[in-house]
Amino acid sequence: MMKGTDYGNNGRGRMWQILLLLMVAAGMVFFLPGSGAVAGDQPRKVYVIPVAGEVEPAMAAYIDRAFRDTAESSEALFVLEIDTFGGRVDAALQIVDTLINAAPRRTVAFVANKAISAGALIALASNDLVMRPNTTIGDCAPITYSQEGPKVMGEKFQSPLRAKFRTLARRNNYPPTLAESMVTAEMEVYRVEMEGKTFYLDSQEIDNLLPEEQEKITSRKLVVAKGELLTMDDAEAIELGFSRMTAANIEEMLAGFGIEDYQIIRLEQNWSETLGRLIARFAPILLMIGLGALYTELKAPGFGVFGIIGIVCLGLVFLNQYLVGLADYTDLLFIILGVVLLAVEFLVLPGFGLAGAAGFACIAVGMVLSFQDFVVPDPQLPWQKEILTGNLIRVLGSFAAAMVVSLLLLRYVLPRLGIVIEGPYLAATLADSHAESEEAKGVHAGDRGTARTFLRPSGKVEIGREIIDVVTEGDFIEKGTPVVVSEIKGNRIIVRKAET
Repeated sequence: MMKGTDYGNNGRGRMWQILLLLMVAAGMVFFLPGSGAVAGDQPRKVYVIPVAGEVEPAMAAYIDRAFRDTAESSEALFVLEIDTFGGRVDAALQIVDTLINAAPRRTVAFVANKAISAGALIALASNDLVMRPNTTIGDCAPITYSQEGPKVMGEKFQSPLRAKFRTLARRNNYPPTLAESMVTAEMEVYRVEMEGKTFYLDSQEIDNLLPEEQEKITSRKLVVAKGELLTMDDAEAIELGFSRMTAANIEEMLAGFGIEDYQIIRLEQNWSETLGRLIARFAPILLMIGLGALYTELKAPGFGVFGIIGIVCLGLVFLNQYLVGLADYTDLLFIILGVVLLAVEFLVLPGFGLAGAAGFACIAVGMVLSFQDFVVPDPQLPWQKEILTGNLIRVLGSFAAAMVVSLLLLRYVLPRLGIVIEGPYLAATLADSHAESEEAKGVHAGDRGTARTFLRPSGKVEIGREIIDVVTEGDFIEKGTPVVVSEIKGNRIIVRKAET
C-alpha cells in the first residue's frame, strides 16, 4: 500500500510539473517580440517612396537615404510610386543596386502613371509590380541626342542592359526574353505552347530548338514584332506575367495583398535634396557664372565681389555633386589646387600666365570629375563614355561662354560703373573750361614710352622725361613694357602695348 501510494503521488507531481512547463512555454510564445499576439497590436508599416520626374543622381541619393533611414524596419513594405519617362542609366543602376541590397525587405513597384526607359528598369528591380488602370511600362532602349534628334544606341550599349534585364527577370520570376525585348528592337518574340506549358521565345531561340522539340509546339503567337520595343499597359502586363494586379490606389493594392492593418508613411525629399535637384538643373548656368566671375576677377585689380561670386557659384555646384555621391575628396583637391594657383596669379604674378591657365585647368578637371562617379570610363559600361563626353561639353562650354561674357563685361560694363555716382551734381559743368591734355602735357597719339608701374589697367608711364598717369584699353601690362599712346579723350591718356 505504501509503495502504491508513493507511486501515485509521484505521478501526480510529474503531471503538475509538465502542466507548469507547458504554461511557461505558452507564456513565452505569447509575450515574445514578433509573436502573433504582439504583432497584431502593431500595424504594418508601408513606406511610400515617390519616383517621379527625371531619373538622376539626386534621385538615386534620395532613394538610398530613404532605405538607410528605415534600415530597422525589416518587416515593413516599401512601395516605389513610379511616374517617370526615365533618365540617366548610371543613376537608374544605382537605384537598382539599392533595391537589391534592401533584401530581405519587400519592395513593390506601383506604376502610378508611366514607367518608361530607366523607370522600367527600376520597376523590374522591385520584388513585385502593380499598375494603376491605363498606365504603361517598357521601352528601355538606350538613346542619345544629336542634331538629328534622339537616336538609339547600338549593340555595344544594348548588350549590358539586356544582361541586367535578364538578371532582374530571373530574380523576380518575370519572362526573361520579354524583359530583353524592352531594350532591343531587333528581337521578335513569340508566345509558344509546348506540352501544356507556355514559353516566351524569340525567333532565334525557336530556330535553335531540336526537331523533336519543334514538333511539340502546339501554338505560336507573335507578341513583339521585329523593330518594336515591348511596351505594356496594365492588362498586358498581367497577361504576360509581369504585373501582380491592377489597383486604383495603394490602399486597393494592399487589400489585394491581404494586408489589412497597416500605416502608410510617405518618405518625401527633405529640403536639402529638393535644393540639390534644383541646383543640378541650373548647374551649367552656375558653372558659367562662377567661371566668368573668376576670370573677371583675374583681369580686374585686387580681389572683390567677382571673386566671391565665382567661389560661391562653383562651391554650390560642387557641394551638390558631393551630396548626391558623385564628387569626392579627389575632385575637391583639384578644385582647391586650381583656386590656389589663381590666387598666386592674383597676388604674386600679376597678369595672366602659366599659373592662371593651370588654375583654370585644375578647376575644369575637378568639375568634370564631380559630375560622374568614375575617373576613366569602363569599357564594359559604354554609357560611361557618353557621360564623360557630356560632362566635358558641359564644363568646356561653360568655360567658353564665361570667357565671352567676361570680355564683354570688362569691355562695356565695368568702364561705365565708374561714372555711376550718386548726386547731388552741379547744374553747370566745366567741360569747356579746361585745356586739352595733349597741349597741357605735350602728349600726342602715337607717342611712345615705358610703363613705370604695373598697368592694371591704370598706372604711370614715362614719355620723354615726364611721368604721366595713363589707362589701358582693358589689358594688364607689365612694368617696363614699351607702350604707345593710342588715343586721348579729354584728360584721359589711353595706351597699349607697343609692337616690337
